Amino acid sequence: MANQTNGHLGVTEPISLSGPTETDVMRTQELETFLADAGLYPSHDDAVSREEVLGRLDQVVKSWIRRVSRSKGYNEQFVQEANAKIFTFGSYRLGVHGPGADIDTLCVGPRHATREEDFFGVLHSMLAEMPEVAELHPVPDAHVPVMKFKFMGVSIDLLYAKLALLVVPEDLDITQNSILENVDEQTARSLNGCRVTDLILRLVPNIQNFRTTLRCMRYWAKRRCVYSNVSGFLGGINWALLVARICQLYPNALPSTLVSRFFKVFAHWRWPNPVMLCQIEDIPSLGHTVWDPRRYYRDRFQHMPIITPAYPAMNSSFNVSTSTLRVMTEEFQRGDEICKAMEENKADWKTLFEQYPFFDSYKHYLEIDIMAENEDDFRQWHGWIESRLRILTLKIEKYTYNMLQVHPFPGDFCDKAKPHSCSFFMGLQKKQGSQPNEGENHFDMRGTVEEFKQLVHIYAMWKPGMEIHISHVRRKDIPRFVFPGGVRPQRPARPVRPTRSKLSDAATTIVGNVANASANGSSEKKQIQTPDLHLNVNGDGLRVSEPGVGSSGIKDTDLFSNEAEDIAIKKLTGGPLPQVEVSDELDELHYLESLVSVKAPETTATTSAVAAPSDGNGEEAGEMQNQIISKSNPLKRKAPAELEAVELVPTFYGANPSASENTQRKPLKLKLTTVTKATTQST
Repeated sequence: MANQTNGHLGVTEPISLSGPTETDVMRTQELETFLADAGLYPSHDDAVSREEVLGRLDQVVKSWIRRVSRSKGYNEQFVQEANAKIFTFGSYRLGVHGPGADIDTLCVGPRHATREEDFFGVLHSMLAEMPEVAELHPVPDAHVPVMKFKFMGVSIDLLYAKLALLVVPEDLDITQNSILENVDEQTARSLNGCRVTDLILRLVPNIQNFRTTLRCMRYWAKRRCVYSNVSGFLGGINWALLVARICQLYPNALPSTLVSRFFKVFAHWRWPNPVMLCQIEDIPSLGHTVWDPRRYYRDRFQHMPIITPAYPAMNSSFNVSTSTLRVMTEEFQRGDEICKAMEENKADWKTLFEQYPFFDSYKHYLEIDIMAENEDDFRQWHGWIESRLRILTLKIEKYTYNMLQVHPFPGDFCDKAKPHSCSFFMGLQKKQGSQPNEGENHFDMRGTVEEFKQLVHIYAMWKPGMEIHISHVRRKDIPRFVFPGGVRPQRPARPVRPTRSKLSDAATTIVGNVANASANGSSEKKQIQTPDLHLNVNGDGLRVSEPGVGSSGIKDTDLFSNEAEDIAIKKLTGGPLPQVEVSDELDELHYLESLVSVKAPETTATTSAVAAPSDGNGEEAGEMQNQIISKSNPLKRKAPAELEAVELVPTFYGANPSASENTQRKPLKLKLTTVTKATTQST
């Protein structure tokens, strides 16, 4: 990992080194006041309480490791020297958490303290006996195993990393790559969040400006309904990486300028060109797989690569789909237009942060209702369904031949009259710009919905009472419990987004680049070309070389102008799309379906080839192998946890693109309303 190259941070020179003007200072003060009035900053008492909780938790894990060491027969001197340490990551470590936010924590322990027996056994028992601990919920089967609980009223997500050390030093630096030597995959995943967070703070030129800008963008994303990793949008770490890149490109700018340039740059970014903060390191001796679209099919069709800076580098935004990328691109363009209007004093910060009118933006919606018998069952069922909804989005897109676009709402709604239940919603619309042909306005999704319902019912922890109902609802029939106070607002007299068609057309052009990114691939290509770096093929892995003559950087001594900046941004974002050797693109939907077993129908047997994930050396990285799935031989596997604590999880690689064949389907000609309607509506 290269922190600094030729005197600047990042993989390219900055776009501008210009300092702030008086107008920038004034607008930044207005922005900070706006954020404070929105209640985004924690109080002093809240900060003190969190510090106290973390100190108390650190004492608990130190007491725990001494108890574990003593139980394993170590002498008393070693027991007293035994150590475990608490690290933080996520929004709290970045300094952008809000009031009431949970704290992502990591417990690092020595090699003799196991995860299953000692962490989820001994430590869990200790926490359960403490009166300060409530709502203790262990999730040992998660992709990133976690214990969730409230400690003195503060929500905690606690991970565990077992290092190959006999004693954990108090001054341990987890950003060193050597810490990954001889650790299991679960430990590597658990360490990744802390390592990425710490490196982000090292790779930005001004931490305070970064924090204010990130706090702003997180709030904006939530207001515009594009903040959710599990729903296919971007989560906290994704927004942090994008903001950090803008800080690198404008190292001397204040937050007001950074927000404006964020929209200006990413409204024109040519995805799937990757966003990166530093070089990608490949360390064969450590044996971990890094993001590399030349080697792994999984990396080639990812729509919006945002690469983590810590080894092993991975795409933190692999959940983004074609539909969610379209929505985010429209929102970036809207933000860019508003920021331009602000420069002309025709708009203000309030305009930028207007709540997105989700339930007034579409004529048709899918309503996904889930329910369970009790609170514990509902929590597990909710997490499982939420993590699978992305597959429903992909199925609808695929089986309507991408003519029906899907906009999932990043969150759920609860009807107080129905305990242990909630509803998810997806906006539906015909693809923008398509010519109306006979039959294209009718979509029969009954088969798609039934397939999805069968898919989610293979949940290994399913219990009677766990149910899911999916229905089509029109805008006028949206249940009232989704609206604040249960009151349906009056529709505005004018369209909510008069420029939507224009934005959609531009977004479609950008998103279309994703689908065509590999079309020009050739087996003769020796280099992945991106606008802000050149990844040369070396035996050591990926290496970044600095741009040559004609770099996009604008020095602080230059006469900076809008025209010069536009040229620099165009050069940065408008470069050639990645050119990779691609024989056959991996079908993303079939890949995702291969990650969960498909329950065979009661009357028929189904043949399904499930590709075994493979690492770079061709060895199996999972337990799934090609099997014949039938009534007598179902494919068994443990279900992932319902609420993964970390958004950064390594992807699986080496899936066989021909593992599953596309099912031939008849043209979809029936009306959308043939999806079963809800029998009851809230009044």
